[in-house]
Amino acid sequence: MAKRDPYAALRIKEFNIFLLVRLFLVFGWSMQFIVIEWQVYSITKDPLSLGIIGLMEIIPAFTMALFAGHIVDQKEKRNLFALCIALFSLISLGLFLLTTETVVSDWSTHSVLYSIYALVFFGGFLRSFFGPLIFSLIGLIVPKKTYPNAATWSTSTWKTATVLGALFGGFAISWMGVAKTLSLVFVLVLIAFVLVFLIKKKPVLNTKIGEPLKESLKVGIQFVFQNKVILGALTLDMIAVLFGGTVAILSVFAQDILEVGSKGFGIMNAAISMGSIVTMFITTYIPINKNTGKKLLVAVFVFGLSIIGFGLSSVFWLSVLMLFISGAADGISMIIRQTILQLKTPDDMRGRVSSVNSMFVGSSNELGAFESGLAAKLIGPVAAVVFGGSMTLITALTIGVKNPALRTLDLTEDIKAHEAS
Repeated sequence: MAKRDPYAALRIKEFNIFLLVRLFLVFGWSMQFIVIEWQVYSITKDPLSLGIIGLMEIIPAFTMALFAGHIVDQKEKRNLFALCIALFSLISLGLFLLTTETVVSDWSTHSVLYSIYALVFFGGFLRSFFGPLIFSLIGLIVPKKTYPNAATWSTSTWKTATVLGALFGGFAISWMGVAKTLSLVFVLVLIAFVLVFLIKKKPVLNTKIGEPLKESLKVGIQFVFQNKVILGALTLDMIAVLFGGTVAILSVFAQDILEVGSKGFGIMNAAISMGSIVTMFITTYIPINKNTGKKLLVAVFVFGLSIIGFGLSSVFWLSVLMLFISGAADGISMIIRQTILQLKTPDDMRGRVSSVNSMFVGSSNELGAFESGLAAKLIGPVAAVVFGGSMTLITALTIGVKNPALRTLDLTEDIKAHEAS
């Protein structure tokens, strides 16, 4: 058997460019998320307003997801990706302008707040395209035998950008102020826009160009719901993210419970992603192909336990440790889910399958943000986090019992088959 190369995907020039694009884009996106949440809570002092941010993004992201997947499968990916980045840069520019001294002094608080919500809404519309585009581009840039390794590096890059963006975003609020931090986000997105043109145009592999929208979406949905392993993995992650997400109300813990300010806020956000990064880099050397299903279930269960631990902690560094563990467990879950999708999705359906994944998992981040904000408003932030962690534990146990196909999943033969192709 050939020796496994943990850097196989990194030996492909276009894949490295793709990773740079994703690094700059997600770094900026992560900073923007942190800064906007901080700004909105500073304006309102209402945890429900943080939930509304999530709701404003999930509405377009969820309703447009299937349509976006259809478009991605029908169109050339590189140029469509560039168009989405360009439009996202305009949103970043708008958010920067909304936080400048001129606007803040001349506009009413409600006008600024509603304008932020509006731009977040349009960002959700674009987000429905980003997931399918990124997933599809990986499949076009790297050979099939490199899919698992590419999925690991791509997800690791995303998490690296997330942790650096969250950490820098939290500190930048203190160092530069909100407006200057958002101007930096705009610059980072522009860099990503320039870099994407270093990737060559890719062929459209869908043989049914011009297929009616209704029929196209039907085929994509049927594929996911008839595959018990994919459906189980997506359902597990969706419910865990929906109830176990704490990111949306971390600013409440930072400002009102742990009282650690913007720097502590940045550290807590970064701790989650740091945990993911550590486990992701480990999996480039120690693959997750054996007993894959059991590892996924255990990872989600540990995630739930750590969320409960965070909710009950009143000590800052213990809270950071719990967030780190939650990130580590979540990192394993993401690697496994992305590997399953890459290995088991046909090339001509990547956009639509990824869009269903976005509906299950991506949109649940925003819906989870709304759930967390609403629960924090109704029962308090501590009780809301403990409730969410408990629901995650119940979900892992239930899926483990009810879905034997996922529980007994082992990807060893799938990976061998792709390596031999």
